[in-house]
Amino acid sequence: MTKKERARLVTEALNREYGTEMITYLHYETSWQLLFATILSAQCTDARVNMVTKDLFQKYPTVEDIANAELSELEKDIYSTGFYKNKAKNLKACAATLLEQYGGEVPHSIEELTALPGVGRKTANVVRGNCFHEPSIVVDTHVKRVSRLLGLTKETDPTKVEFDLMKILPKDQWILYNVQIIAVGRTWCISGRPKCSKCILRDVCAFAEKEIRQEDRV
Repeated sequence: MTKKERARLVTEALNREYGTEMITYLHYETSWQLLFATILSAQCTDARVNMVTKDLFQKYPTVEDIANAELSELEKDIYSTGFYKNKAKNLKACAATLLEQYGGEVPHSIEELTALPGVGRKTANVVRGNCFHEPSIVVDTHVKRVSRLLGLTKETDPTKVEFDLMKILPKDQWILYNVQIIAVGRTWCISGRPKCSKCILRDVCAFAEKEIRQEDRV
């Protein structure tokens, strides 16, 4: 089976299980809110970020408010997301750049987004895919790990994983794949203790094929 054939079977199984409705785990109302929430989500759970941004976006309702916030105060506001000093600095710098270069609006292109302070390809693709409906593949820890186990890539670098997946996944699945694989990673393909025999992707997963064969021999 080629990677492209496997990818087709994977996406078909994912769509049967989860449907094709877009879901965003981070709560937001505007593109800049999703941008900042995604910056905060580094090394932090979505649930924790949502708890923090619920108050944060009420206290700072505009990009200008974030840019003008006292750094020490902003650090306290986002403390529980971890790495708060660096994140607070990036939020302020990102907000200032949005105001200075884009009139307070979030740019669309991957090049412009990744040039913003604190924004890498993962964050940029989250915003592009969810806010601007641009075909984008988001490679987080779940996507990287599960995609490798599925046999869709051998890469460990997130950018290389992204480009591997771009070659074999249909464009209309790119942003959806991330949401669906997160669900798989949280439910069955749990890091260090995958439940291969129960997973919805067991029949199309390279790793599960080996694991189930080994179980049958025992």
